[in-house]
Amino acid sequence: MAHDHQHHGQGDGDYGRAFALGIALNLAYVAGEAVAGILSHSLALLADAGHNLSDVLGLALSWGAAVLSRRGPSGRYTYGLKSSSILAALANAIILLVVTGGLAWEAVLRFANPVPVAYGVVVWVAAAGIFVNGGTALLFASGRGRDLNVKSAFLHMAADAFVTAGVVAAGIAIGVTGWLRLDPAVSLVVAVVIVIGTWDLLRDATQLALNAVPENVNANAVRAYLEAVPGVSALHDLHIWGMSTTETALTCHLVMPAGHPGDARLNAITQELHQRFGIAHPTIQIELGDSGEICALTPEHIV
Repeated sequence: MAHDHQHHGQGDGDYGRAFALGIALNLAYVAGEAVAGILSHSLALLADAGHNLSDVLGLALSWGAAVLSRRGPSGRYTYGLKSSSILAALANAIILLVVTGGLAWEAVLRFANPVPVAYGVVVWVAAAGIFVNGGTALLFASGRGRDLNVKSAFLHMAADAFVTAGVVAAGIAIGVTGWLRLDPAVSLVVAVVIVIGTWDLLRDATQLALNAVPENVNANAVRAYLEAVPGVSALHDLHIWGMSTTETALTCHLVMPAGHPGDARLNAITQELHQRFGIAHPTIQIELGDSGEICALTPEHIV
């Protein structure tokens, strides 16, 4: 049986300072925005403050998961705690959707009972939020394509930047037209956009939590490559799943009638799996198929 384990993921060492800075900036902004929202009677500002607070929690979850995913294996957690990054991404997606649902509900209620808004305060406070949220999002922009956990942090902050931009637009429009229902109207539009943007994150995180093949791995191509390896007559019990938001694992049984190909050949296979498919943790069992003792896991429907 061949086994190879390579570490190629982004970790807390890459984003620890970004998480710390993002949390500090957003906590300070949340406090100021909440006070301004109360004084100005703006639902949009208060909703945005609540959303920012959820992002502080989201950033903390992502940071904690990044730290936990670097812990080594133990007798009970033989893969370590790598999958905590998947749970954090899933939790972040759920938090975003729940908070956005609360924002939409409050907006609907405000349509029936519009409240005067100090639009000048709304515009300036929200404008500051664009820089805070947008700047924090940029801290995670480079890693969003490689790590779903980092992507969840990026989406949280990018969504907040979009929300605050909508709040600025609502404040200016209210000042010009005097139509108070613009405040909840913009909140609803922003809520819809956030749900659309978060759906992919929720889907990807849920799939990883259920051990689905990661989106960036073509399972059919992996199977074709392994079946084409010289000396392989059959392949069965192939499984590909995400160990974390950055590492992919594979297990399979290769039937090689000529016998074990040697460590050098197996190492070449594992290197190829990593370079071509991003699979950093393959485990391959070699079988000879030279007797009537057929592997119990040969049928495709058996797991």
